[in-house]
Amino acid sequence: MKILLLGKNGQVGWELQRSLAVLGEVVALGTDSTDYCGDFTNLQGLADTVDQVRPDYIVNAAAYTAVDKAESEPELARLVNALAPEVLAKAAEKIGACFVHYSTDYVFDGGGEQPWVESDIQKPLNIYGQTKLEGEQLIAAACTQYLIFRTSWVYAARGANFAKTMLRLAKERDRLTVISDQFGAPTGAELLADSTSHAIRSIESNPKLSGIYHLAASGETTWYGYAKFVINQAQQAGAVLKVNVDAIDPVLTSAFPTPATRPYNSRLNTTKFKNAFNLELPNWQQGVARMLNEIL
Repeated sequence: MKILLLGKNGQVGWELQRSLAVLGEVVALGTDSTDYCGDFTNLQGLADTVDQVRPDYIVNAAAYTAVDKAESEPELARLVNALAPEVLAKAAEKIGACFVHYSTDYVFDGGGEQPWVESDIQKPLNIYGQTKLEGEQLIAAACTQYLIFRTSWVYAARGANFAKTMLRLAKERDRLTVISDQFGAPTGAELLADSTSHAIRSIESNPKLSGIYHLAASGETTWYGYAKFVINQAQQAGAVLKVNVDAIDPVLTSAFPTPATRPYNSRLNTTKFKNAFNLELPNWQQGVARMLNEIL
């Protein structure tokens, strides 16, 4: 099996380099790659890369993820999140490859309290969500074999993440205020990568598994609950912080205005994924605790 991985230097892409290696040859590209084009602003270069590498699977871990900045850069966000994936999907179809892509809960409007299922009506609230939804639609129209994984609240030990920000602030300040009315499940890049590798092996023997799936850690919390868990775990590990869990105050989203509107409900129902690929998805605390053990 030959796999073309794009976005190798991102949080998910970095983990995918490890998880996909057991499946076969992996050609991993970033924007700075020189042997082949991994630049998502160069659409012809991407198409040429697929034609030259001729992989069995194309795994796209690249994306424009600056949610607020997308409001002022809609053309660039659309290029990276929609038009480039369409080019890759068309190139995949041309050579008979399967296209694997990551999307987001931001394709929904964040209403209600029930976890979103794949068939729910998509009504994104911001440019980022709109471009990710368009990417999904263009991929589905362009190729026969694809896996699209919608996920939420992604983190990794490598690079910046919410937990690291909370730990830094907890060393600098006497109190923290954290949003308490947005709900979701922190999902590790490692979990996404390992689940992707398993899903590829499954679709290899059963092409009917092609489609859109929700993939996230089990359970739910708020950013406030997430912060309390991080601080508590850090203190138990011996970290010296000025803030303890009693000095973290809940606050509404409206207290932190942002250019892009955020969804309140980022819960994802993962039943379809678990049934299709015969996997259990661990509770979000398990992955976050493991990540904290690595960075503390």
